[in-house]
Amino acid sequence: MRFAFAFPMMKALFRTLIILTFVFEYTQEALACTRLLYETGNKTFITGRSMDWMDTSAKTALWAFPRGMKRDGTVGANPIKWRAKYGSIAVSFYDAGTADGMNEKGLVANMLYLKEADWGDATKSGKPTLTAGAWAQYFLDNFATVGEAVAAMANPPFVIIAPPLPNGSAAGLHLSLSDATGDSAILEYINGKLVIHHGSQYRVMTNSPTFDQQLALNVYWDKVGGDRFLPGTISAADRFVRTTYYLKLSPKYKDPELALASVFSQVRMISVPLGLADSSNPNIATTLWRTVADQRAKIYYFESAIFPAVSWIDINKVDLTEGAAPKVVRIERGQPLAGELSAALKPAEPFKWLGAK
Repeated sequence: MRFAFAFPMMKALFRTLIILTFVFEYTQEALACTRLLYETGNKTFITGRSMDWMDTSAKTALWAFPRGMKRDGTVGANPIKWRAKYGSIAVSFYDAGTADGMNEKGLVANMLYLKEADWGDATKSGKPTLTAGAWAQYFLDNFATVGEAVAAMANPPFVIIAPPLPNGSAAGLHLSLSDATGDSAILEYINGKLVIHHGSQYRVMTNSPTFDQQLALNVYWDKVGGDRFLPGTISAADRFVRTTYYLKLSPKYKDPELALASVFSQVRMISVPLGLADSSNPNIATTLWRTVADQRAKIYYFESAIFPAVSWIDINKVDLTEGAAPKVVRIERGQPLAGELSAALKPAEPFKWLGAK
């Protein structure tokens, strides 16, 4: 009887070890970030993410970009050009690109690291080019909903060129989009082709492996049941499983304060403690900051891992009309931020996109 009991347990453990080995092989060089999309009891939506990165010196700033700004793709012989249809609040990284943000219509863009990203050969397409640093901002500038964005990408009007990041790391990235209706999309360039996973069911994104493989791994853990066992490392695949499990269990609060607190608690739960970044093991990267975007209230929250308080920008209090000046609040050591920051935004010349000369 003891043997009959132990054999299924050993078999299950063996399957688990195979899965974990597979995950380990895929995440050795992945940097960590997590994004989740939460539905409230009022059928409104809040998107939260963590930014985990090995370079704690990376410059970060909060920007207000008005409607009507003239943009271009910066790199290549024929950079794409556009004029911003919507104003937005964005987080810049390295003063080289938009890593995160929400526009005035409630569309949220979150850029996360993906080792497997393969942008393809831009010289073979004949299409205009776009730097990877402007990828998220292109969507914030041009679309009000995920559906609009996905439809426009059925035949992408550009190809992406990804120069190295300022710290020398490859700009391997993938992008999540969500909107005020709860629609969601995950965009990845795999083997030179744009792959889009579109649907409100895609509530969680982390890093490696590619999103289709993340979903397959999660099917296994869903059968195991998180009340019995959850993978506990800080690898991307393990974070995907844990975030999915807790998001599914989280109550859909009608109270706006509790709903907001729920998202903050989940993003903090999946964050990596300060100081754990290891240059010899780049899959271990400390959480530098977190953002939470209330897509109905149009309030964009920012939390540094260093400052002991949350700050936010109420988009309704920011002048995003055409002709208004771009404005910035810089995130710097020794200058802690707290509370509503719209009055702290100061006019500034926008940063230059990744790859600009």
